[in-house]
Amino acid sequence: MLFHTMVGSNDIERSKRFYDTVLSTLGAGEGTRNIADSGHTRLIYNNGNGTNFIVSQPINNEPASVANGSTVAFSCDSPEQVKQLHDTAVAAGGTSIEAPPGPRETASMGTIELAYFRDPDGNKLCGIHFPA
Repeated sequence: MLFHTMVGSNDIERSKRFYDTVLSTLGAGEGTRNIADSGHTRLIYNNGNGTNFIVSQPINNEPASVANGSTVAFSCDSPEQVKQLHDTAVAAGGTSIEAPPGPRETASMGTIELAYFRDPDGNKLCGIHFPA
């Protein structure tokens, strides 16, 4: 359903260091630099199935800001990968938020593994794993 998800950054070089490190835990390669027609730099991370995660300088030249109520969730292969994603993000300059990484009981989906954190620009991110 989704082709890409994009977040803004006020420091694209800091974001590249952060996301290259963090997304490597999910098997993603380095972000590919793309210069938009407007001249703004974007980093594109592709997971191989056609879905892209993009970090971009805001095209309207306003400061990047986070969207209230928004979360970008990265699918993980195991509970251990959820924790690894979280811990790598915190070590790379992110901030742990909400409850510590671990299982969450939900009424509709059963037990799922979650870890929430923010990138250096404040974008809310999540690692998630649904047990089989």
